[in-house]
Amino acid sequence: MPTPITFHALLEPGGPSFMPTQTIVVPAEVLEALGGKAAKRVVCTIRGHALRLGLLPLEGGGRYLMLNKDVCRTVGLALGDEATIEIAPDPNPDHVDLPAELAEALGAWPEAETAFLSYSGAHRRAMARLVDEAKQRETRVRRAVQLVERLGRGLHPFRGD
Repeated sequence: MPTPITFHALLEPGGPSFMPTQTIVVPAEVLEALGGKAAKRVVCTIRGHALRLGLLPLEGGGRYLMLNKDVCRTVGLALGDEATIEIAPDPNPDHVDLPAELAEALGAWPEAETAFLSYSGAHRRAMARLVDEAKQRETRVRRAVQLVERLGRGLHPFRGD
């Protein structure tokens, strides 16, 4: 993995207007060192926690990291807090961390796994997040099974076709 770049930043409110969240603006010189506008996904460490994140475009240029409330809670950040960020380009930008329930369901249905792998990294991350965000194990299992059934039958994972 490339040597990470370190910078300091504040956790600020921001994100798309339809989804207010917490953001860290990546300084222009850091963005350039990461590869400029070509850099899309990064691995960063915040307060000892390694995260795989996307570099999202800012209006008027620049990029930012979006952190949801669960990530902020995990790393111990609140709005207005300053943090030291270590950031490097993601050497495997299409990597997806699968929740155990989804990995097990995909392993049981090879056609569904093939369909899952045919989607882009962003779609696969969205499917994994759908399962992983459920608080109760029963809900994660139910979501994983429903998702894999849809994939295995050749249906879109999110549309009600």
